[in-house]
Amino acid sequence: VQLQASGGGLVQAGGSLRLSCAASGRTLSDYAMGWFRQAPGKVREFVAAISRSGVNTYYADSVKGRFTISRDSAKDTVYLQMNSLKPEDTAVYYCAATRTYSDYGVRVPRSDYDYWGQGTQVTVSS
Repeated sequence: VQLQASGGGLVQAGGSLRLSCAASGRTLSDYAMGWFRQAPGKVREFVAAISRSGVNTYYADSVKGRFTISRDSAKDTVYLQMNSLKPEDTAVYYCAATRTYSDYGVRVPRSDYDYWGQGTQVTVSS
């Protein structure tokens, strides 16, 4: 599966952005999905994950209560709604997919994911 992330941009602190991750080649319905981010000079870190069914989600403590991951099976797209953005949220955001037979499992480790999008830049100004 090929993933295409979009929706990044420049926003002021306190603002919102919605990232999208669309697939080509295969449907995302067979995959648990995740969002990661990488700031300059830092390792890529986990942000949020969603199960194949969309029932279960999991968030990094740093974004809990501000970010929401969701998926739309009809549009075959996964979203990351980001509210109350902070300058420390500035990073390149990547969506990732891992094929699973579980409807309810979420994946956190970066190594669990097999497919990655190209990344979209999010910049939050203070």
